[in-house]
Amino acid sequence: MHEQSVIPRPAAEDGYGRLLEKVRYEGAYPTRERAETVVRAVLAQLGRQLTGDERVDLAARLPHEAARVLAEQIPAAEPLTGWGFVKDLAERTGRSPAVARWDTGAVLTAVAALAGPALLTRILAQLPPGYALLFGQPELTPHPRTTPPPPQDTLTPAA
Repeated sequence: MHEQSVIPRPAAEDGYGRLLEKVRYEGAYPTRERAETVVRAVLAQLGRQLTGDERVDLAARLPHEAARVLAEQIPAAEPLTGWGFVKDLAERTGRSPAVARWDTGAVLTAVAALAGPALLTRILAQLPPGYALLFGQPELTPHPRTTPPPPQDTLTPAA
């Protein structure tokens, strides 16, 4: 009998395959190819929003191929709100905003699981309002960028 040799896949490719399968399942996409198209589009869009340590740390937690898509993007001068993210993704992909929202949720909930709670909290603090729900998280506290400053005590004498 003739024995076939099995060439193991690199671990990074297996991680990317697991990410695609998770997104395929969560998004109810009919094929792995469709899931990959969605993953690439959403990660590219996210790559245009994140900067600094959060971007670097997230890329380190993603499978190699997904990290490459994220890191290849040039960050925008001013990040979009959560709704702006979805609308821009819809325009870039030629999909409706409803489909873009669905795609975003399917990918970013998988990304949130890979990021872990501490990094996800940092990412959400960096981004404008409206991203928590896209990552499958409740937005229960006021966003740091939208919290008004405390009122000044007008009764305290000046020094």
